[in-house]
Amino acid sequence: MRLFECGALVPGCDWHTRADNDAEIVRRTVEHLRQAHGEDVIRETMVDNIKARITDETTKAA
Repeated sequence: MRLFECGALVPGCDWHTRADNDAEIVRRTVEHLRQAHGEDVIRETMVDNIKARITDETTKAA
């Protein structure tokens, strides 16, 4: 599972999303940036910044 935390890109934002692939994470994040942060134009550099901050979610053993 892949994880993106918006606070890594927009300080103070607690929103995050998980998905099986990076394309779905980027899609959800772009939608979030438009709705929550008022971003009308999502440039290629913003998509690159999103991709750079996507991580593998690690599951902690109980």
